Amino acid sequence: MSEHELLLQRIKQLEYHQKLLFKLLINPKLELYKLFIENGVSEQEVERFYFSCDEMSIKLEEQKAEGYVYFYPLFDELSASLPVKLDIKEVIKACLRQNLYLPLFEEFRKYI
Repeated sequence: MSEHELLLQRIKQLEYHQKLLFKLLINPKLELYKLFIENGVSEQEVERFYFSCDEMSIKLEEQKAEGYVYFYPLFDELSASLPVKLDIKEVIKACLRQNLYLPLFEEFRKYI
C-alpha cells in the first residue's frame, strides 16, 4: 500500500471516529463507541462486529428453540471474530450497558 493510500485510509478512520465522538457527546453512555475509538477499530471492523452479533443472535435463538442450554461455542465464535484490538470482556460489558443484543450478551456474561 502506498503512502498516499495509507494516508487516505487514516483520514477515513479519523472521520469515522469523529462521527462516533459526536454521538458520544450527545449520549456519553455509548461505551461501545468509546471502545471502538480508544482501540482504533475501523468502520469495516465495526460493521463486521455488528454483522457477527446479528448472526450470533439468530443462532442463539435457534439453539434455544432446539433445547440447547450451553452456548460456549457461540461465545468462542464471537471472541474469534472480534478485532484483535478489542477485549471480549470489555465488549460484553459495554454491550450490556448499552442494551445491545441483550439476550446474546447476557448469555455470554456467564463465560467471563
